Formats: sequence, structure tokens, C-alpha cells
Amino acid sequence: MNDSEFNTLADAALSRIETGLDACDADLDFAMVSAGVLEIEFADRSKIIVNRHGAAKELWVAARSGGFHFRWDGQHWRDTRDGGELLAALSALVSAQCGMPLSL
Repeated sequence: MNDSEFNTLADAALSRIETGLDACDADLDFAMVSAGVLEIEFADRSKIIVNRHGAAKELWVAARSGGFHFRWDGQHWRDTRDGGELLAALSALVSAQCGMPLSL
């Protein structure tokens, strides 16, 4: 995958995450703080950061519970350690940090 393809896929994923966050009723704020960096802030002031990492061609997630790297497998963004899908993993992480179940 070249840089342009990666950026297109990563931007689409970030946009989908923003859409899911916008539709949820959780007490959180989110913003694209710079190109390719999405910051999610919770009522307790904790944060989850989702960003694209062009050199590795991965999406990285930093959460209270740890750091995660997701690589495009041709159909989905998959965790490089356990193979979990990005939106499912992020739904679980956001749910844990905001204290209510939600699905992105």
C-alpha cells in the first residue's frame, strides 16, 4: 500500500470513528487536534488518542489500558497483537473509560 492509499483508508476510519462518537450519548468530547490525530476526552479528564502512523502504515490507539496498533488487512483494521478489529476494540475501550456500553 502506498502513502496515498494509507492516508485515504486511515482518514475514512477516523471519520467513521467521529461519526460513531457523535451519535453516542456518552459524556465525552472529541476533536481532530491535528491532521490524523483524534483526541477523545472523558468526564474524568482521561483521554483516548487515535492517530495515523504513516511510517508504519498503522492506526495507533493510546488508552488508559494501554497502546494498540492496527494494520489494514485488505478489509479491516486489525490489531497487530490479537487480530481484533479496530471499531470493536475502540468500542470496548471507550465503553470502559466512559463507564457505559456503546458501539461505534
